[in-house]
Amino acid sequence: MFKKLLIANRGEIACRIASTARRMGIRTVAIYSDVDRDGLHVEACDEAVAIGGTSSADSYLGIDKVLSAAIETESDAIHPGYGFLSENPVFARECATAEIIFVGPPATAIEVMGSKSKAKKLMESAGVPLVPGYHGEEQEVSYLSEKASEIGFPVLVKASAGGGGRGMRIVDSLDDLGAAVSSSKREAKAAFSDDHLMLEKFISEPRHIEVQIFADEKGNVVHLFERDCSVQRRYQKVIEEAPAPNLSIETRKKLFAAALAAVRAINYVGAGTIEFIADANQFYFIEMNTRLQVEHSVTEAISGIDLVEWQIRIANGESLPLSQEEITQNGHAIEARLYAEDPITFQPQAGAIKHLKLPLEEVRVDTAVRSGDVVSIYYDPMISKLTAHDTTRELARSKLLHAIEETEIDGLESNKQFLIHALGHPKFKSANLHTGFVDENANSLLKPNGDPDQGYQALAAFLMLKQRFEEHMDIVDIRNKNLNPWDDKAGWRVNGPGLFEIDLSYNGEIKSFLVSIEKKQFQILRPFKTKMLMPAIRWVSQNYGTLLRIIENKNKSINFYADLEHITFFLKERTLSFVSPRKATTSNTDALDETSFKAPMPAKIISVNVHAGTEVTAGTILVILEAMKIENPIRATRSGVVETVFFTEGDIVEEGEILLKFTPVEINECR
Repeated sequence: MFKKLLIANRGEIACRIASTARRMGIRTVAIYSDVDRDGLHVEACDEAVAIGGTSSADSYLGIDKVLSAAIETESDAIHPGYGFLSENPVFARECATAEIIFVGPPATAIEVMGSKSKAKKLMESAGVPLVPGYHGEEQEVSYLSEKASEIGFPVLVKASAGGGGRGMRIVDSLDDLGAAVSSSKREAKAAFSDDHLMLEKFISEPRHIEVQIFADEKGNVVHLFERDCSVQRRYQKVIEEAPAPNLSIETRKKLFAAALAAVRAINYVGAGTIEFIADANQFYFIEMNTRLQVEHSVTEAISGIDLVEWQIRIANGESLPLSQEEITQNGHAIEARLYAEDPITFQPQAGAIKHLKLPLEEVRVDTAVRSGDVVSIYYDPMISKLTAHDTTRELARSKLLHAIEETEIDGLESNKQFLIHALGHPKFKSANLHTGFVDENANSLLKPNGDPDQGYQALAAFLMLKQRFEEHMDIVDIRNKNLNPWDDKAGWRVNGPGLFEIDLSYNGEIKSFLVSIEKKQFQILRPFKTKMLMPAIRWVSQNYGTLLRIIENKNKSINFYADLEHITFFLKERTLSFVSPRKATTSNTDALDETSFKAPMPAKIISVNVHAGTEVTAGTILVILEAMKIENPIRATRSGVVETVFFTEGDIVEEGEILLKFTPVEINECR
């Protein structure tokens, strides 16, 4: 067994690999960018090497940098994790040249399966069912238009290289194909350095089912059952489970046979995943991922097998630890991905996490994020993966739902609320799922928080007042005899109660609260129709900036996080955040007004399509931003003329920065 393993990755997968390596007695080396200097994966390894840069292209995608770190630390092997260089055949070959073991398949297999068009040709020859489509070399829009018409609309435009939903567009008509092709090519080029596209017939309401496989150098091949990954947004998985529910024994057998045939067709070695889409009557090959999958935890849960350990042993030249007959399936597992993103629009969020509390019992937690860490615009916004395992699907679902309800995150928006709605949805409970599940049930899954009841509003005002009392900020405690009452600007009076005003913003709406304090009794006099007497409150901790728990007269406990500028309550069904108006900012969805367009998030500008004097109509794409692997086009909402453009391609912008000035005009004036 090799002695030292360099992990060519970051985040939770780097921590996950380090954990198995440590158990196996293998020393580990982390690499880190300038952004990740204080990352948890750096602490998780025995050594760490700085490779510089901020973006993926300048750091984790730098083959020379990674290999230099491996040579410098005398590493015997490199584990690429998933993403970054994990499916780069050039990197695999360079590792071999440097006599460093690549914990992954041969470069030839990565190369063949990394091209979706080549892979589909190979699968066709191996007898694996394919979706009707075009996978050829001709890429002119006119030719693609002909092929799309032959296939029949709607069609799916896909990047031939890569995955994760990048470079993928659904096109409903021939008129829309040209714009979709341009956008897909640009995104594919940026993500994979390859803008080659393919076309497929779009299957409505398909399930996304994949089979985990392993193969060794001696020709042994096994499967570790299937996973259902149908719950997706932006073509990216968000909830996965194993085994796939409501799948017949006969269909399973056919899926496993097709997956094993695909593996044998390319003389594969290591871990891999064969992905299929399935409708009511048939399943079709999508692609093969020649690496470990994000969702491998559900397979580990039902099989009891450490997939990373198997990867390492096979890379070391060992045979598969178990035969197909020895691999057994136990119970059901469901995984949910907790992201820093808007729960309604799924726009990624960046910034500091003020407070994070993840469940420590009942579920498996994979994370590399702690309270105080910063979610960067340069990488994936995942906070954690939560995996529940039990004897039945319903027990696993209930366990996972409870764990997510108990999760607390403050400082950034997250998809916690969406995950709760999804896991509790009747169609999810009955496993009536397909890849359009989120869009089809948007009204019930993407529900915004309603206005909090008066009790929480009053409590927020009280807590904010107390926070400021403790810090003597903007307010004076009249009971402190060391203070001059004549300096009190909050309503002090002789022989009367203290009156204090507190302004709080919730979802952009500002309310002013008038609080009366007399003989340790707190009353809210405004804005409610009737006075509200605050119940007795006991504090478990009074430390500024820590998680506190309050107990009301009904013995109800509420977790919250507070500082001088905001109060956040963590309820099972939702999170309520109240902010001081001086810190309240424009909503991310409020990206424009009549004269300017603002960045809705921290992002990199990847395309500027206009200049001063450009006349535009409603719908024109003005600027394209990229944040956390997602393209975000900024469109004109009406006709007008561009006055000033403040940034150029490649610039980094912060949330709320003005991108350009705009003069609205009537459409007939803009010709």
